[in-house]
Amino acid sequence: MAVETIEKNRTVDVIIPVYKPDSVFETLLERLGKQNYPIRRIIIMNTEQSFWKEDIYETVPNLEVHHVTKNEFDHGGTRNQGASYSEADIMVFMTDDAIPADRELIGALVKGLSQKGPSGEYVAAAYARQLPNRDCAPAEKYTRSFNYPAESYVKTKGDLEELGIKTFFASNVCCAYDRKLFLEAGGFTNQTIFNEDMIYAGNAVLYRGQAIAYVAEARVIHSHNYGCSAQLKRNFDLAVSQTDHPEVFDGIRSESEGIRLVKKTCKWLVEQKKPWLIPGVIVKSGFKYLGYLMGKRYRKLPRWVIMKITMNREYWGKVSG
Repeated sequence: MAVETIEKNRTVDVIIPVYKPDSVFETLLERLGKQNYPIRRIIIMNTEQSFWKEDIYETVPNLEVHHVTKNEFDHGGTRNQGASYSEADIMVFMTDDAIPADRELIGALVKGLSQKGPSGEYVAAAYARQLPNRDCAPAEKYTRSFNYPAESYVKTKGDLEELGIKTFFASNVCCAYDRKLFLEAGGFTNQTIFNEDMIYAGNAVLYRGQAIAYVAEARVIHSHNYGCSAQLKRNFDLAVSQTDHPEVFDGIRSESEGIRLVKKTCKWLVEQKKPWLIPGVIVKSGFKYLGYLMGKRYRKLPRWVIMKITMNREYWGKVSG
């Protein structure tokens, strides 16, 4: 995708929360350095300074590193802190395990952010397509294609009836934000267990009359082979975030989207002549749904149960009740 000259006038900072950086993170930095669209600064929000190896990254150009402790880290608050160091027109948030698939990632996101909705809505956020890693399990590979199809689109409030909760779907695995609109909105929710991207997107669509763009041409390699326990914990935290933000998620169709994914995954496995994988999909989906139901009712659970089934134990030390 060619990047128009006028678009290159918009400056870009990339903001990455990092925890225990590894070789995948090194590849991420290397590929960011080869992007065709210029990156002004790469702002790192590193959790625990002892894990950061200065000598490995000292040659990376335009790299700026800030350290927080594990207890200080927050999905929304730490990203807001990173945003406070940016003066760029556009901020691209990434996770430390998302690898650009090519040199056009940043340019495609900038172009996606410059779109408008059908009624002239400004795009507040534009998120990238996630491609599976080589070791990705077959069912998870299909999930990637379900959530991140090959066609781009722009979502607005008018899509709620058809798309339900997917209207708000966005992912800070790789997502670009218009900094001016971001600051006007007050950034992400400062204290959140998870899902800060969808909370922001939901508020943008529902209350600020803005749009969310999915940019299929912007591609990162990112997937996980979560087991049943991890899926339960992840969906528990997801449901906690939705329960804590009824202003966004109340009355929005959600469970039906999960059921549709399970049915389509099973159908795909039959087409791929791998029907023996279907029981595993159903069992794992059961764990997802159990975690979701428990998260929706987390206020009725004893503290010790919550601490067993959350992925973000530090978060609960910051909240009362």
